Amino acid sequence: MSNIEIACFNPESAIIAFENGADRIELCDGLSEGGTTPNFDTVKQLREKINIPIFVMIRPRGGDFTYSEVEFEKMKSDLIQLKSLNVDGFVFGILHENDEVNVEQNKELVELAKPYPCTFHRAFDRARDLEVSLGKVIECGFKTILTSGQKPNVSEGKENLKKLVELSDGRIEILVGGGLRSANIQEIRDFTKASYFHSSAITDGGAFADEDEVVALKSK
Repeated sequence: MSNIEIACFNPESAIIAFENGADRIELCDGLSEGGTTPNFDTVKQLREKINIPIFVMIRPRGGDFTYSEVEFEKMKSDLIQLKSLNVDGFVFGILHENDEVNVEQNKELVELAKPYPCTFHRAFDRARDLEVSLGKVIECGFKTILTSGQKPNVSEGKENLKKLVELSDGRIEILVGGGLRSANIQEIRDFTKASYFHSSAITDGGAFADEDEVVALKSK
């Protein structure tokens, strides 16, 4: 059985994930943008219905991962506001314009989030130099990196994912995601030796998690 985090872009998907055995939910908005900060009221209502961990995305917009001062201030205020809702963690990632990990800004958000853990999201897959970036993310205080191995999907990135699991050596969790489905999770797990997996469980190109896919991911 695998540890499964389901990326949910709406409350309906979160309920489906919860009811079908997901271990954790990554809650966001903005499916077409690859995930943005969800609405405060959505998180509030969901928290009342779900007792598995909810990690909330902090991302003011789609596009790149380099933010203006105004956008960074918004990320901080969103995080502080959402922290009051008794969520379980936060998901974000900030890069410099040259695609290096922005240690200063990430560290500031990680500190603000305490005592809740933080995941560095797939901005990692745009970051320069696998090993250097891994070190910087650990230095910032993140507990998890969500990655497809710096490739478009987990199947293409499996060599790098295996390397990341080895390099991290238990210092940080490597959360494998990006094109992960029940059809390939077993092969990816056996190859990479990772222990935590991330999927939207969307199988029809729509917006909602598929309950059978959540069950299948969990049972592999």
